[in-house]
Amino acid sequence: MLRTIVIGLLLAATAAFADEAQIRKVVEAKLGVKVEGVQPGPLGLYEVRFRSSAGGTRIVYTDANATHIFLGKIYETQNERDVTEERLRKLNAIKFDALPLDQAVKIQRGNGKRVMAMFSDPYCPACKQFEQTLQQVDDITIYVFMFPVIRPELAEHSKSVWCSPDRAKAWLDVALRTKAPTAPASCANPIDKNMQLGRTLGVNSTPTLILANGERITGALSKSDLNDVLDAKP
Repeated sequence: MLRTIVIGLLLAATAAFADEAQIRKVVEAKLGVKVEGVQPGPLGLYEVRFRSSAGGTRIVYTDANATHIFLGKIYETQNERDVTEERLRKLNAIKFDALPLDQAVKIQRGNGKRVMAMFSDPYCPACKQFEQTLQQVDDITIYVFMFPVIRPELAEHSKSVWCSPDRAKAWLDVALRTKAPTAPASCANPIDKNMQLGRTLGVNSTPTLILANGERITGALSKSDLNDVLDAKP
């Protein structure tokens, strides 16, 4: 009996290995990517991880033999959870203390105990809307990595913000009120470094938020959702 169980376990392990090899082969051939990992995922599917050309880890799902590849997100309706997004946050987590915060504009409200970083372009419509939300959130410190990708021809404005006597005020003026800064954009500034940092981290849209626990969120949040993630335990 024991011998039968051992043989059965070995066969199961072999089948699982064969499935993973097949999944890797099919996904790499069909999507033109290098698979970094395969593991069981939600709903009996397999989660397949790979690094996208734009940077950052991405995932797709397949069945056991990769006869089908599922592109997109899995959303749990009962608990209103974006399961895929939650997983991506963990996979793309960044060590917050390793961020070069000296390249960011620091904005503090209240006691500033809740901390986050943000890649943002002052001329990104979603960023402007999110800045309105941030005005309603207290006891927060925000490190803004200026990332002028939406209107690169206006990158000088981000440089000018950095050269302003009060960088926080200058950032809010342009991000909230589309009031161009007046300081000459001639001082040493980190904008080019921020662009390289964003590419290295796989930032491909704005706003991109990085929480104190290292989790990354792409896109704006509501006031309620932002407070929830800021208050969440590590």
